Amino acid sequence: MIPMTLAEVAAAVDGTLHGVPDENLLITGPVEYDSRAVRPGGLFVAFAGAKVDGHEFAPAALASGAVAVLGTRPVDAPTIVVADPLVALGRLARAVVDRLPELTIVGITGSSGKTTTKDQIGQVLARHGATVAPAGSFNNELGLPHTVLKADAGTRYLVLEMGARGIGHVAYLCGIAPPRVGVVINVGDAHIGEFGSVEAIARAKGELVEALPAAGVAVLNVDDHRVRAMAARTGARVTFVGQDERADVRAVDVRLDARGRASYTLVTAGGSAPVALPVPGAHQVGNSLAAAAVGLAAGMTLAAVAEALTDLRSVSSRRMDVFDRADGVTVIDDSYNANPSSMAAALRALTTVGDGRRRIAVLGYMAELGDHERAGHEGVGRLAAQLGVDLLVAVGTAGAIHDGALTVAQWGGKSVHVTDQVQAVALLRDELKPGDVVLVKGSRYRTWDIADSLREAGA
Repeated sequence: MIPMTLAEVAAAVDGTLHGVPDENLLITGPVEYDSRAVRPGGLFVAFAGAKVDGHEFAPAALASGAVAVLGTRPVDAPTIVVADPLVALGRLARAVVDRLPELTIVGITGSSGKTTTKDQIGQVLARHGATVAPAGSFNNELGLPHTVLKADAGTRYLVLEMGARGIGHVAYLCGIAPPRVGVVINVGDAHIGEFGSVEAIARAKGELVEALPAAGVAVLNVDDHRVRAMAARTGARVTFVGQDERADVRAVDVRLDARGRASYTLVTAGGSAPVALPVPGAHQVGNSLAAAAVGLAAGMTLAAVAEALTDLRSVSSRRMDVFDRADGVTVIDDSYNANPSSMAAALRALTTVGDGRRRIAVLGYMAELGDHERAGHEGVGRLAAQLGVDLLVAVGTAGAIHDGALTVAQWGGKSVHVTDQVQAVALLRDELKPGDVVLVKGSRYRTWDIADSLREAGA
């Protein structure tokens, strides 16, 4: 973060100083809400949770070099007292943005693929200037300002993903970090339980393009009709990306290799260039086109963009992480999160990577589907069977995936419903043979255990 005095921080967050010997003390280090991450010169943000009160960790933060604490009550340390630390964190992030007029903020939203696209855009822009695009998914009212506060006077590009679980969420995040470039990847059924309909999701995602200035750029997926329609909701310049002929940044002659990695010809008004993506999944084509459009909007040459895309690497963990075990089993760890759209993309990747081999899908529960929960899970099961998955393992509360698969007539595969991750690991231990390809996917947390077990067993 840029250096700021305690007085300046207090003014930015509408806070009151307590126990401060000198209001001109400088915050020069990072702003952290985990006392273990505090570094010398930093600011520690204390949240009072239902089970853990961050104020109690103030001594540890000070011992690690924190200059002060931002919290809801004074502690035995220089303290900036505020009514709501979460709101204050957002205000502080906006104050930093306002002091960095040369900073270009890129906002990314969509129902799936936000983190991967953020990683790809970050890698492309890093070739053009100092870029902040940290690994992982920090896309809410806590993670986004925390990311913003990593920017300093030397940062040229700040790449932020923006999530939403309701109308107004993206608009709030744009208020913290006003984007100059907005990328909308897709509109699907992630979090449909909160929104109630896909149309409501589209309204929320479109808040990103509405926040763009007239001199900004909206990068929209032309292959998604709901995203394409967002062009009417912005005064910014629109760049369409996709495989449709209407795309300004387009992929043609798309091919997948045996590892599921796509190669294509990147076509723009300024020419064309070959691209060979090193990351698996046909859905990565759309992600990379968004990254290409952002790079071109930043002033990069087409050749430089194509080279950056060909050199992409996986940054955030558990997202299409493909690894081979010593026994010849290939594992696709896509266990970070799941919704029906991302499940479909992962199953298609399994089909490609597993061509000519036995394909096994271990699928967990998809959260936040609300009234669409059973239908969403059944649909994933049907698709797995239709794609010819040989063995489908539905884990725990994902039993409807198993039920959906069984409705597909003439399917030659087998479906098993196990009660938990432990049973799934035991089943795989007995079932796996050299040459098998295994996909592991679900909504976070314990689904990870299965992928980790497969990795450890093959070490």
